[in-house]
Parts: sequence; structure tokens; C-alpha cells
Amino acid sequence: MATAELHVVEETEMDRVESWRAEELIRAGYTASDAVALAARHDIDLHHAVELLEQGCPIELALDILI
Repeated sequence: MATAELHVVEETEMDRVESWRAEELIRAGYTASDAVALAARHDIDLHHAVELLEQGCPIELALDILI
């Protein structure tokens, strides 16, 4: 009988923070891919990114402003 290998991947605190940031950005209206990219950029203020969309800024313009 073959034995299955079990690979345990431990999630770091940074992984959890980036996941949370991405979820918040998706909730705000960013696409999943844009949200993941923005979430990984720790120099980008999450609240500012969300506020841009809340104030009616188009996503493409918000990305240009943030990046």
C-alpha cells in the first residue's frame, strides 16, 4: 500500500495580514488579482485604497494613484 505524503504549510502572520488586506480590498471593489497585488505592497495604505473607491474613483485611476 502506498503511503501518502503530508506537506504542512504553516501560514505566517504576514500571510494572514496580506490575506486580510486582500479581502478588504475585494470588498471595496478591486478585482481579486488587483487586491492581491495591492495587499502585498506594504507601502500602500489600505484605508487610502478603500477610500478612493468609496469616493467614486474608477479602479484603474485608483491603481495609477496608488502604484
